[in-house]
Parts: sequence; structure tokens; C-alpha cells
Amino acid sequence: MKIKLNWGFGVVVAFVAFISFIMYFIVNMTTNKKYDYDLVTEDYYKEELAYQKEINKEKVTNMLGMQVLAEKTTDGLKIQFPPLLNPKEISGTMFLYRPSDKQQDFEIPISLSDSHLLIPNNRLKDGRWNIQIEWSYNGQEFLTKKQLVF
Repeated sequence: MKIKLNWGFGVVVAFVAFISFIMYFIVNMTTNKKYDYDLVTEDYYKEELAYQKEINKEKVTNMLGMQVLAEKTTDGLKIQFPPLLNPKEISGTMFLYRPSDKQQDFEIPISLSDSHLLIPNNRLKDGRWNIQIEWSYNGQEFLTKKQLVF
């Protein structure tokens, strides 16, 4: 039996080759751990609904000049709150997020005796950190977000 090579046969071969390539690509991407990426957070949609509250807190922080400063020192990461405030009345939480490894993420409650908070070097590995500081003073809520390369 002789196979007749014409344009119809070429189209069928092209379709089969294309579908085979796509199937290989899909199977490779879904089974290979190298391409396994997690979402930033598990409850992404739930957090999206609360995002407007974060925007409002950031606006208040900027309007009142209540920005929190973060700087790398020899002892660690120094978080400086506005110096005119009574540090004992500042409360809140600070979340440190590592984009490259969620196992290193951690949260610290804010409890101050001085106008700054120090996170020691051994808690922070070298690389990029996203810092989110949610704090309140006299019932007013503030939010500061920073990106830092440590």
C-alpha cells in the first residue's frame, strides 16, 4: 500500500504534531516541581476584600505624617516610630514577608518601651523582605508598608 503525500496529509500531521507538543508542555508544567509556585497568601480573595481598609490606613498615615522608618543597622533591623508619640501607647503587629520563601515569613507583636523596635540579624536572612506594620495610637489606626533588601 502506497501512502499518497498531499496537502491534506500534511495538515493532519501538523495538527497531530502540534497537539502532541501542547500535551507534552501541559504534562511537564503540571508535574515538574521546578514550576510549582504558591500564591502570596492562601486566602487571597478574602484579603482582597479588606484591601480598601489598608488603603485608607495608609492615607491617614501619610496625611498625619506618622510614617515608620526601617533601616538596616549592625545589630539588625531597626524600626523607628515617630519620636513625639508615647511608645507605651503604641500597639499593633508587624508582618515580615519573604517573597522567595514563605517558610521564613513571621509576625511580631509591637510592644515598645522606646520609640524603636529592633529585630536581630539572626531572624533575617539576606535578600528582599516586604514589611507591613499595622499599628494604632490613641484609637487611630495606621499602616506602613516597606520593601527592604537585607
